[in-house]
Amino acid sequence: MSGVITGLFHVAIKTADLDRTRWFYCDLLGLAEAPRPDFGYPGAWIAVPTPVGEAIIHIYAGGPALGPDGQAPRGTAAIDHISLTAVGYHDFIARFRRQGIAWREFLVPNTTYWQLFVYDPNGVQLELTFDGRSESGPPPDMSEGRRYVAGAGFFDPAAYEFA
Repeated sequence: MSGVITGLFHVAIKTADLDRTRWFYCDLLGLAEAPRPDFGYPGAWIAVPTPVGEAIIHIYAGGPALGPDGQAPRGTAAIDHISLTAVGYHDFIARFRRQGIAWREFLVPNTTYWQLFVYDPNGVQLELTFDGRSESGPPPDMSEGRRYVAGAGFFDPAAYEFA
């Protein structure tokens, strides 16, 4: 068979703050930095383990990350969010709480999926999806103000300012 999509190879994110972005994905989320070729501009490749190998999040900074106004764009624009599978639902909540980073929770109707929504330092929204059958503790908090509402942003860049 020809012309078949076989998976997601990578997602690329532009950043004005490579160190803060690397911190978010590696230190806060617990992903690992992968070897990256020297493209002649700063960046990082972040490895995301999957059952069939490794997907990569490409982070690039410097000239290629800058728009016509000389600034790196913020937010996800036409891409609403990036979804990653995860385990340890309540551990992620504790990490976000310790860092003062806002998150939202969701229980996908008629499934066993639990979700957390959070932003990276560039305003890119991430959806962390968990199989609730493998998680301990209470299910997602679906109360007002904690429940994820599609299209209702909650990004706060000040939460990512750290020494």
